[in-house]
Amino acid sequence: MFKLFQDMANAYTDPFLYAVWVIIVLLIIEYILSVKYHLDYYEKKDTLANLGMMLGASLIGFLGKPIAFFYFTWLHDKYSLFAMPTNSWWYWVVLMLGVDFTYYWYHRWSHEIRILWAAHVNHHSSQYFNYSVALRQAWVIAAMYYIFWVWLVIIGFTPVSVLFCMSILHIYQFWVHTESIGKLGFLEKIIVTPSFHRVHHGSNPKYIDKNHSGVFIIWDVLFGTFAVEDEKVIYGLTKNINTYNPIRIAFHEYKSIWDDIKKPGSLKNKLGYIFGNPGWEPKEVKEIKSETTVLQKELMVQ
Repeated sequence: MFKLFQDMANAYTDPFLYAVWVIIVLLIIEYILSVKYHLDYYEKKDTLANLGMMLGASLIGFLGKPIAFFYFTWLHDKYSLFAMPTNSWWYWVVLMLGVDFTYYWYHRWSHEIRILWAAHVNHHSSQYFNYSVALRQAWVIAAMYYIFWVWLVIIGFTPVSVLFCMSILHIYQFWVHTESIGKLGFLEKIIVTPSFHRVHHGSNPKYIDKNHSGVFIIWDVLFGTFAVEDEKVIYGLTKNINTYNPIRIAFHEYKSIWDDIKKPGSLKNKLGYIFGNPGWEPKEVKEIKSETTVLQKELMVQ
C-alpha cells in the first residue's frame, strides 16, 4: 500500500481524479434512496446550491493548488531541514498523521477565529446533511488554505507527497457526510465516522465546535473537543441564513464582518470583530445587553 502511495505521489497523480466517479455514484444512490423511501435527506434547492458552491470552489481551487505547489516547491528546495526517505513505510504514516493533525487545527481555528469562520461557515449553512453537503466548500480561502501545511514541507516532506496526502484526507471527508450510515462500533475509537461528523454539523448547543478531526478522531479526544451523537442532530447554523443563492452563501459572513467594523468604536474593537471568535462583542456591548436583559426580566415580574 505504501509503495502505491509512493508511486502515485511521484507521478503526481491526484487521487481525487480517481475518486470523483465514486463520489458521483454514491451521491446519486443516496439521492435515489432518499426519494424512494421518503427519507428527506435532500431538498432540491439546497442540493443545487451545494453543487453551485462546488463549482465555484473547483474553479478557484484549479488555480489554488498549482500556486500551492509552486511555493511548496520553492520552500522545500530552499529551506527544508531534512531529506526524507519517501520509499519508507514510516514516511507515509508520519506524513498522514501530520497532515491530519494540521487539518484538525486548521478546522478548529476555522470555528474559533471569525475571519476564518467567514470562509468555512458556508459548509455549515445547509440545514440538511447528505453527500452533496460535502461539496459545499469555501470559495475565498483557496490558495491561502495550503499555508497551514507549509511546516511539513519545511521539515522535509516533499511537496507532491504533502499535496497527495491532503487529497486523501479530502476524499475521506466525503463519505462521513451522510445520515444513511449509523454508528460503526469499534471503528469509532479510531477514525472519524458519519456519526461523529453529524455531531460536528449540529447546531445543538452541546454539539457546537465539536469533532474537528479529519481522519483520526484521536485529535478531538486529546484536545478536549470530542462529543458523541446522543441526541437528534439539528443541522445548520444557530442563526440560519435561509438562502439558496451561492453568492450569498459564500460571502454573507464577510458582509457581516464589514457591517460590524463600520460601527463606531476603537481599533481594538474592530480587530476583535475580525479576529475574535464568531460571537465576539465589545465588553461595553455585552454589558448593555446584560442590563437590558435584567430590566426585561424585572418588567415581566411586575
